[in-house]
Amino acid sequence: MFPFWMSSCCHSSTISQRSYRQHQLEFLKWMRDGLETRLAAVNAAIATMERQINEENPTNPTA
Repeated sequence: MFPFWMSSCCHSSTISQRSYRQHQLEFLKWMRDGLETRLAAVNAAIATMERQINEENPTNPTA
């Protein structure tokens, strides 16, 4: 999924396992935040479409 995720360049002797995991955690949180933003936009678009459909089709038509 992420080709750089387990790249050997990240496992040099100067980077501890703890700092590497901390970097992974920060990356995953960043990904989650972006997905939450996109999900909120999709939910808003769905709500807007549902509202528009309900406005076009009143429950008691007068025809």
